[in-house]
Amino acid sequence: MRVRIQVVIESESESDAVPVVHEVATLERGALQPEGLGLALAEAKDLLRGVQETMVAAQVAAFETQQECCPDCGRARRRNGRHEIVYRTPFGKLRLDSPRFYVCPCQEAARRASISPLAERLSERTAPELAYLESKFAALMSYGLTVELLAEVLPMGEELARTSVRRQVQRVAERAEGELGDEQFSFIEGCQRDWDQLPRPDPPLTVGLDGGYVHACYPPSRTEGCFEVIAGKILSEEGDPTCFAFVPSLDAKPKRRLFEVLKSRGLQMNQRVEFLTDGGDTVRELPLYLCPESEHWLDWFHVTMRLTVMGQLAKGLALERGPVGPAGDDEEEVGRLDVPALEKQLEGLKWHLWHGNVYRALQILEDLEWDLEAQEEPSERAKKMLKAVSEFHHYIEANRAFIPNYGDRYRHGERIATSFAESTVNQVISKRMVKKQQMRWTARGAHLLLQVRTRVLNDDLRATFERWYPGLKPDIASTQDAAA
Repeated sequence: MRVRIQVVIESESESDAVPVVHEVATLERGALQPEGLGLALAEAKDLLRGVQETMVAAQVAAFETQQECCPDCGRARRRNGRHEIVYRTPFGKLRLDSPRFYVCPCQEAARRASISPLAERLSERTAPELAYLESKFAALMSYGLTVELLAEVLPMGEELARTSVRRQVQRVAERAEGELGDEQFSFIEGCQRDWDQLPRPDPPLTVGLDGGYVHACYPPSRTEGCFEVIAGKILSEEGDPTCFAFVPSLDAKPKRRLFEVLKSRGLQMNQRVEFLTDGGDTVRELPLYLCPESEHWLDWFHVTMRLTVMGQLAKGLALERGPVGPAGDDEEEVGRLDVPALEKQLEGLKWHLWHGNVYRALQILEDLEWDLEAQEEPSERAKKMLKAVSEFHHYIEANRAFIPNYGDRYRHGERIATSFAESTVNQVISKRMVKKQQMRWTARGAHLLLQVRTRVLNDDLRATFERWYPGLKPDIASTQDAAA
């Protein structure tokens, strides 16, 4: 059996024109076999490549015919030679002859002596569909795997390189970054009278912020081999969660970024928003002045994590504590730390923090620091314990305004921990940039990749490309999923 595949090109402008037929492929089949049923992948690639070459030749010829005359006066343009341009598509790299024309005398005021209409129309040199595919898969896997995947399923040959994929991802991210507005200290607009007139808001939004670390490509020192990345997730009772991420040392618009993500979820000035953070210096001020009905709380998980570390250090001090002399022997107890009392103080510290009694918790921390500093010859574990207590004291002091009554919130079914934000760090950062990916990143490269990756995880990248390129047809699979 022989199957001939042809492309028929019909002109829309001339109704009497004879259709042009191009044969693009001939397929032969013998007796029916499982491996011969339908199209093979190599045949499908050749077929797509042939169809595209035929279509492109007709499209370019029609465009050149339109450009032969001046659009203002209709006079024929004089040619000034031809040159070749390269245009990358999902179905192969195209090398197109681009004619140059002298500028029409009616446009003598123009500074250019000649123009190339085809080169100006295809200025980006990469088809939007290919840019979307490269960005999408590079956000989900390494650049090398992206090249291998696209070369395996598309008729691109071996012309796609990792460097070109990385540059394409960065161009997409930079274009998206350019759409962000200016950074502001406060994004609260209007007054209470205006907010009372707004429609009834949607259910409250919960925002979790947490930090992760990736390996630095050019670390400033051997002890500073990583830099921090902030990731967050927005939850609501309606709709899927939305994630975002940025590199705080590089991003100049963190508040604007967070506000735009909240705005995309339909944020109103009369809507309640709860922020749960780890209390770090990079995120402590971020949620402030975004909306009037916001609440900012310190994550209980990070509080208990530090308390657990101090509890383990206290157990170590109990193990190294030497034998105590007989009762009444004061000389044996001089300069010796009372470890059982220390453990009891840590238990009381946790209890007071759980119930939101920050004042009493800070008093206990001061007493612990005095007791640890009073030792005459502290051991290494005692020094570590003193350092941990001092850091925790500063941590609670800096976040005292954001510590609620965790017990009361827990009994009423309200969130007290950012476990969902912890999973976001793993989903957004670790899976692509840390785990099983022995890579090192620049702050700029990591930040730009994260902007594309979060759009892919939020299913927003295709909509972004359709907004940039109105002629780009919607993704059929995404449309069907949305309808379902």
